[in-house]
Amino acid sequence: MSAVLDLRPVILVTGILLTTLGAAMLIPALVDMVAGNPDWQVFAGSSAATTLVGVAFFTATRGLSRSLSTRQAMLMTVVVWLALVTAGALPFRWSGITPTFTDAFFEAMSGLTTTGATVITGLDHAPPGILLWRGMLQWLGGLGIIVMAVAVLPMLQIGGMQVFKAEAFETPEKILPRATQISGSMTLVFVAFTALCAAAYLIAGMRPDDALIHAMTTVATGGFSTRDASLGFYQDPSIEWIAILFMITGSIPFLLYVQVLQGRPLSLWRDQQVRTFLAVLGVLILLGWVVADHSLAGFTRESDSFRAAVFNTVSVMTGTGYASADYGLWGAQSISFFFIIMFIGGCAGSTSCGIKIFRFQVLFAEVRVRLAKVLYPHGVFVKRFNGRPLDDRVPLAVTTFIFLYLAAFIVLSIALRLTGLDFLTAISGAGSAISNVGPGLGSIIGPAGTYQPLNDTAKWLLSFGMLLGRLELFTVLVLFLPRFWRS
Repeated sequence: MSAVLDLRPVILVTGILLTTLGAAMLIPALVDMVAGNPDWQVFAGSSAATTLVGVAFFTATRGLSRSLSTRQAMLMTVVVWLALVTAGALPFRWSGITPTFTDAFFEAMSGLTTTGATVITGLDHAPPGILLWRGMLQWLGGLGIIVMAVAVLPMLQIGGMQVFKAEAFETPEKILPRATQISGSMTLVFVAFTALCAAAYLIAGMRPDDALIHAMTTVATGGFSTRDASLGFYQDPSIEWIAILFMITGSIPFLLYVQVLQGRPLSLWRDQQVRTFLAVLGVLILLGWVVADHSLAGFTRESDSFRAAVFNTVSVMTGTGYASADYGLWGAQSISFFFIIMFIGGCAGSTSCGIKIFRFQVLFAEVRVRLAKVLYPHGVFVKRFNGRPLDDRVPLAVTTFIFLYLAAFIVLSIALRLTGLDFLTAISGAGSAISNVGPGLGSIIGPAGTYQPLNDTAKWLLSFGMLLGRLELFTVLVLFLPRFWRS
């Protein structure tokens, strides 16, 4: 007999988080009020509406058990993200900085998923509250992602993420006894890195408001900027190197930082995923340098081409999406290079995006064992990740995830092409959305462009792609199966 899905725990959690987001809206309201900008009323109204709905949801379901089944957790993840994006879009629409709700929803989705694609132009002269709100959305989204990666995805066994469940909770050397404590510790680390990044930007010469907003979007590997030209506006090597450092920092599992603070400083280096991530990043930086050096960009010094290669390679691979130069003008080879690396991503348990390094490691381990069995049919080979044996279900989950990832990219590309976009804009937009990178390629959505010229249908498709990529595909797609709602 099929069990009806109980939606009340989902509504309860959604209400709590909507109320939290509504309270957060008061911060940009206060900033606008101090600056004498009338948009403070927009944020106050948005806060009131969001909080009212959140409190209503919470009041209607309070007193219920807060334990969640797997089905409820999957539904909750999607519902919460959509509810927060819808609420987060209100200030954009009501302030008039976006002409339609489609644009407002796109901007909020890009913010909370830490994608960094924007439809807003004239950022250099935008109201301070709006700029802060964009930064806050990415910061809150990045925080939500690292908590989800530890507390939700391993439980749901999404795309091989179950390998991190034992690491966090079930081994004798577990870090902390409960998910809430782990989440709290990672939040403190997240706040500390944001403060350090803001201080570094401030010392490098940024204004205090710019330093804070860029710190929030750098550590969250989000990429929203207060300038139309992104960090390229500053043309300052020190600012770019600070961004590089903290983009990499945000792409490493935050759980490992907690281990370091608890007296295990070698945890970072001993982690197989981190070592591989840094090695791959190093190789790609060298390739990017070759691409930049042989481009027609007109770099006058080797140090300029090297810095441009490091900055933009790190930015695209980690899914941050900052730009210091229009690398689309570096030649055809640069388009191929940046298109490929946008799919790789950083480490699981970080704010980064993409397929993620650990999945390539698991896939490599599976291929290596398969090849060994061809040579030694009677041999016994154990697949390992971070020194632990891998459950046979993990490689299957990872293989399925990568296949589904590429299939979703192809379908989204075709759908975008059918809306009238040119080939390069369609495929790079699909890749950028599903990998949560931000800038695409070409003259429209490239590093020097925005998504504003795209039609509404394309923007809704890209918004769906951002959600799909951020929530690891399965969490979203399973909701379209009739059986999910029946049993």
